Amino acid sequence: MRIEKVAILNEVTARVKDSDYCFILNYGGVDVVKIGKFRAALKTHDSRLLIVKNTFLAKAAKEKGWSDEVQAMLSGPTAIVTGKGEVTAVAKDVMDFVEGSEGRASVKGADYDGKIVDAAMVEALSKVPGKDQLRATLLMLLKEPATRLARVLSEKAKKDGGEAPAA
Repeated sequence: MRIEKVAILNEVTARVKDSDYCFILNYGGVDVVKIGKFRAALKTHDSRLLIVKNTFLAKAAKEKGWSDEVQAMLSGPTAIVTGKGEVTAVAKDVMDFVEGSEGRASVKGADYDGKIVDAAMVEALSKVPGKDQLRATLLMLLKEPATRLARVLSEKAKKDGGEAPAA
């Protein structure tokens, strides 16, 4: 193998091994402008898009320990999205890219949380709220009982003719 190919193979393998997730996409027929916009969107989440040869990804998959079902995904033009951090935001960007490509791009699958998942699971993952949104929802749920109690006590005090207690 030529030294250039070895360097590319090493980069693909390093990205796949060092990332928390790896989305495998078919990008065939998508124009360069849309791919550039997709790359810019991914940068905000500390993720990167890399167009790879299927043979290189197959070798990286073998080193990562992915199951044989990945081999079925390695046909046609292939790109991977790798990175660290919150996977749901990246999954949303991936699905936005696929939907905005007028049927040209598609999700082949992904490696997430040590498991190989199909395109339907990636779509479901894209609909899960992000960590910040889940935290806000949890805080709101925790705050709600105390707010209701304060309202009940306030109404009770108003009916008794006294002043409402300070909350």
